[in-house]
Amino acid sequence: WTEPKTLPQSAGICQEVLLVWHGQNTQRYTRTRSVLMRQLPIQKPEVFFLPDLPTTPYFSRDAQKHDVELLEQNFATIISEFEAIYKAFLNCSLPQGWKINNTPSGEWYTFYLVNQGVCIPANCKKCPRTYRMLGNLRTFIGNNVFGNACMSVLTPGTVITEHYGPTNIRIRCHLGLKIPSNCELVVGGEPQCWAEGHCLLFDDSFLHTAFHEGLPEEGPRVIFMVDLWHPNVAAAERQALDSIFAPGR
Repeated sequence: WTEPKTLPQSAGICQEVLLVWHGQNTQRYTRTRSVLMRQLPIQKPEVFFLPDLPTTPYFSRDAQKHDVELLEQNFATIISEFEAIYKAFLNCSLPQGWKINNTPSGEWYTFYLVNQGVCIPANCKKCPRTYRMLGNLRTFIGNNVFGNACMSVLTPGTVITEHYGPTNIRIRCHLGLKIPSNCELVVGGEPQCWAEGHCLLFDDSFLHTAFHEGLPEEGPRVIFMVDLWHPNVAAAERQALDSIFAPGR
C-alpha cells in the first residue's frame, strides 16, 4: 500500500462521504472508534473496517452465485491460459509479469491481471479471454485498491505466513485450477480444501494462511484469485468506496 490510511482515518473519511452519498441509514456510520474496533480477535482488517457487515470466515457460493457460476464455467479457459504463461518458468526462474512473495518456506508466485485496482496491460494481453471474463462479473472489485485478480501458485513445501487482509468489504474468491493432495486454506482457524473447477469464498480480513505439503512430483497448487464485493455492501456504498479508495489517490 502506498501511504496507507489508518483504520480510524479511513473510517472518518468514509463516514463523511457516505453520509452525502447515502442519506438513509446514516446511523450505520456514526460509530465511535471503540465500536469500529470491536471485531473478533481473529478478524482485524489492516486498512479499512466497515461496521455491521455479517461476519464469517467462509461464505456459501450462493453469496455471489452469478459470478461463482461464471468463473466455474470458464475453468477450461482460465487453466488453458495459465498453462501457457506458466511454461515460461521452464526457461526462466522468474519470467516477466510474475511476482514472488515472501514466505518462510517454499515459493509463492503471483501473476496479476489486476493489482490493487490497476490493470496490468502486458499480463492481460497474455490472458485475454480470462481478462474479458472479468468484465462480465457483476461484483468484481475493479475500481479501487481492494480489488485484485491473479493466478496464484504455491510450490510443494510452501507455507504462507498467517496474516490479515486489508478490509472486510470484499469476499476473496479462489477458483481451484490445480490442486494436489495435502493443500489447505485456513481462515479464522477453520481449515478448508480447494477443489479443481470449484470456487472457495472467504473473508480475508480474518487471520488466514495457506500451505502445500504435497510431494514435489505432484506439482504446484494453482488457483485463480478474484476479489468480489461483500454482498451486504450496497450499490451506493460501493460507489462511495470506489471514490475514497481509487487507485493512486
